[in-house]
Amino acid sequence: MEKNSIEYDVIILGSGPAGLQAAVHAARAKTRVVVLGRVQRSSLFKAHIENYCCMDDMVSGEDILEQGRRQAEKFGAEFMDVDVVGIDLLDDGTLSARLESGEALHAPAIILAMGVSRNRLNVPGEKELLGKGVSYCVECDGNFFRGEPVAVVGNESAAFSGALQLLLLAGDVHLVYQEARVDEHLKFHVESSAIERHEGTWVKSIAGQNEVERLELQSGEELNVKGVFIELGAKGALDLAANLGVMLDPESMRYISVNKKQETNVPGIYAAGDICGPPWQMAKAVGEGCVAGMEAAVYAKKHRRTA
Repeated sequence: MEKNSIEYDVIILGSGPAGLQAAVHAARAKTRVVVLGRVQRSSLFKAHIENYCCMDDMVSGEDILEQGRRQAEKFGAEFMDVDVVGIDLLDDGTLSARLESGEALHAPAIILAMGVSRNRLNVPGEKELLGKGVSYCVECDGNFFRGEPVAVVGNESAAFSGALQLLLLAGDVHLVYQEARVDEHLKFHVESSAIERHEGTWVKSIAGQNEVERLELQSGEELNVKGVFIELGAKGALDLAANLGVMLDPESMRYISVNKKQETNVPGIYAAGDICGPPWQMAKAVGEGCVAGMEAAVYAKKHRRTA
C-alpha cells in the first residue's frame, strides 16, 4: 500500500557502475534523478580493478563506487539506500517504483541497473530440484503454485515482499529467515499477515524425489511444501520486469534484451550493465550506463507529467 508518492524524471535501480554512470549523465541533462539500492550489493564492492582504461594502479571497487556516488551527487542526483519491491505502469504511462517502506516514486523513465543475482543457498536438493519446485523468482513462477503450500527463504525485502505476494496465490506460506533485514513497514505487514514465520533458522536441505516434497530446516523442523522460493537480497531486475512484459534475450532467457539506445521493448524502461548479459566488465557497464542515462533523460523530458 502506497503511503505517498514522489515525482522524478529518471529512477535508477542499482548503485553499481552502470547505475552511477547513468546517474551522472541523466543528472547533467538537468533531469531530476534518484538512484535506489544499497551499494554493498554491487558485485564491484569487494572487487579490485586493474584493467580499466586510464587507471595505472589497482583500485578497490568500494573506492570507485564511493567516488562515483559523490560525482553523481555533485551533478544533482539523489540517493536512497532502499529496496524496490515492485514496478507498475500507471494509466497515463508513468512508471511507479514501489519501495519496501510503502512509498512510491513516479517517473516517465526507469533504468534497470541492478546486475544479476548470483545468490544460491548451496544446500542439498537445491540444484537437483531446480524447476521442479525450486525457484528464484516469485514474480515468474508464483502462479504455478496456486493453492499449494510453499516456503520463501531470505532475510531481506525480496523474500518478505515475495511471501506477501504468495499469500494471494498459494495455500500455506512459510517464511524462513535468520533475521529480518527489512524496513519496519514491510516487516509489520508480514508479521500482521497469515504468513507462518520461521525466524532464527536456515535451510538444511530441500527434499523430494522428482519434485519438492519438504524443506528441512537447521532447527529440526520439516515443512511439507510443494514450492521453495529462494529470494536472497533485493528483488532482481528480472523479478521486477516480469509483470511489465519486458523481453528477455531469446537464447538464454536470463538477461534483458535492449537495443543500441539501451531501450527495452517497454517505453520508458531502459537497462544497463550485467543484467544485459556478459562480459562482466566494469567498462561495459559504464558504457551502457552512459547511453542509458542520456537516452532516459531525453525520453523523460518529452514525457513529463503536466500539471
